[in-house]
Amino acid sequence: MTNLPISTVLPWALFILGIGHILYGLIKFRVPLASAVTSGFIGKFSASEEKRSAFWFVMFGPLLILAGQVAIHAASIGDAYLIRVIGAYLLGVCIVGVLALPKSPFLLGLAISFLLLALGYGYI
Repeated sequence: MTNLPISTVLPWALFILGIGHILYGLIKFRVPLASAVTSGFIGKFSASEEKRSAFWFVMFGPLLILAGQVAIHAASIGDAYLIRVIGAYLLGVCIVGVLALPKSPFLLGLAISFLLLALGYGYI
């Protein structure tokens, strides 16, 4: 078995976090999402706070996937600056998220952001 370097594996954590965000959102918010879809989808997410929350929760997933994909590319070409930028933005978002919702998965994002920054600065 080949040991993969952390620089190869770590960016995938952000990508996988995005997949998990979407899957969890589809399960947790299945009722409001299904209701909005079956009632015509267009303009149906503004009908209730629960539907708005469901929409934004699920829509955040592709943004995490995008950031993960960019981090994967940056790692593959050795662009430490881009990895640092992704880590810094994720850190900012997660600090706000942890302050707003202390018992939340933002803690996982916080850990990933610190690891991305460490990778970008060459500490790992």
